[in-house]
Amino acid sequence: MSQQVFPGRFTAAPERTDITVFLIGMRANRWWQLGRVGWTASKMAPMLRHLAQHPEAGMLGAQSWFGRTTLLLSYWESPEHLQRFAADRDAPHLQPWRDFMRTLQGTGSVGVWHETYQVPVRDLEAVYVDMPAFGLAAATRHVPVGPGKKTAKQRLGR
Repeated sequence: MSQQVFPGRFTAAPERTDITVFLIGMRANRWWQLGRVGWTASKMAPMLRHLAQHPEAGMLGAQSWFGRTTLLLSYWESPEHLQRFAADRDAPHLQPWRDFMRTLQGTGSVGVWHETYQVPVRDLEAVYVDMPAFGLAAATRHVPVGPGKKTAKQRLGR
């Protein structure tokens, strides 16, 4: 992700009909159990590297925030792409998930969660003011706000 700040107002311009938004994260419930927390946290980087090296997997872009509760926001071509990655025996997700469920589920040490949203592009609205390319605009197309797109209502096409 570029850190260049773009002065002015920009919006996202996806060139598709739908976007799949996937939020995933973990929470260090017992932060002092560093081994369990660290093991769980360490599994995300290989997944993101794999997805960056395999654009055909369907992840369009992602950004993350770290703390006691960690969040990864990602944009996907479709729910089917996301589900295919999750179930792919050759990708670095399925085995760590099985290991987590076998060894850590129920211990209360680390919580994991995810939410998936299928969003029609016609129902999306985004604006970025004096920001680097970010979020949906970084995952799709980052374009200046132009005539007919100055307000949220206009960007939603309403």
